[in-house]
Amino acid sequence: MIRNSLVPAPLAQLPWKVLLTVIGITGFGLAVLYSAAGGSLQPWALGQGARFCLFLGLSIAISRLRETQIKQAVVPAYVMLIVALVFTELLGKVAGGSQRWLNLGIIRLQPSELMKPLIVLTLARFYDLLPAGEIRRWTAIWPALLLIGVPAALILVQPDLGTATMVTLGGILTMFLAGLPLRLFIGGVLAAIPLGVGAWSMLHDYQRNRILIFLDPDLDPLGKGYHITQSKIAIGSGGIFGKGFLNGTQSHLDYLPEGQTDFVFATMSEEWGLVGGVLLICAFLGVVWWGMGVAQRAETRFGRLTAAGLSTTIFFYVAVNLMMVMGLAPVVGVPLPLVSYGGSAVMTVLIILGLLMAIDRGQHRSGGAFG
Repeated sequence: MIRNSLVPAPLAQLPWKVLLTVIGITGFGLAVLYSAAGGSLQPWALGQGARFCLFLGLSIAISRLRETQIKQAVVPAYVMLIVALVFTELLGKVAGGSQRWLNLGIIRLQPSELMKPLIVLTLARFYDLLPAGEIRRWTAIWPALLLIGVPAALILVQPDLGTATMVTLGGILTMFLAGLPLRLFIGGVLAAIPLGVGAWSMLHDYQRNRILIFLDPDLDPLGKGYHITQSKIAIGSGGIFGKGFLNGTQSHLDYLPEGQTDFVFATMSEEWGLVGGVLLICAFLGVVWWGMGVAQRAETRFGRLTAAGLSTTIFFYVAVNLMMVMGLAPVVGVPLPLVSYGGSAVMTVLIILGLLMAIDRGQHRSGGAFG
């Protein structure tokens, strides 16, 4: 924490090591986007930088909230977001074959993106209100599954398999962190197998193809498997130290599709190599580690569940994207936060950061550590 009489108290109380790490990750991402555009701020880096500054201000504003204020806002926010998801299905803007955005005039809002942190907050609030003696009973399970299932189903029909997966993972992990017995999760996985067979018939053709191509990219190397094949080539060609800034070929020659969004890690690895990739992963792990520390220091059940759940949401963001671009998971459209082009993921991560800072600030106010 910065201790300087010349620095305003609200700024001095911020965890600057974490903020500088986040700013560093974003700056590195802007350099990658600048290179992906052939050495130009347009069309990606400049807009991304502006969005980051805007949402960083929002993050700092959120950090000033008290835990009681966050608790009071959870249920109304969940209800409003469910309504927004319904309106997205009815009136949303269609782009790239998906109906995920609401046009509000000045901005295009993607309600499903906001559900990633909100599902954690909602379940944390549910288990905060639930008596401790009920945690191993059915009353601790079915309401939580309903709270997860409704938004996940609404997101899946947009269709957005990646975001639906992230919402489900975040919710289930919060249930686990709340103390539900492990046998319930093992039983749930076994029960999900026949449900998965039925769900296969509900998937769109392109979603089925993503899973089949994940299992064997050579089924369609010049079609559906092209993304994964080119991503592996780009990552492998970077070697240890990479080809150098602005010297990538896969992205510059348009061999790598979506090199500025879902496959931005492959774009980065080609120019910065294994060293750049490891440093970026370590930076993300540093942010997650700090978030788990916030959870450990939290003095309330709500604070502990929220901080741990939000920290693992960031971890899932990074892990799923890296597995996707390396061919270890199906391509489900999960971006690399703060690095991939697009304001939605930047907004989500900085909202999460603001909430974590708010929870940690509460411990600081009551005598705990901050930053």
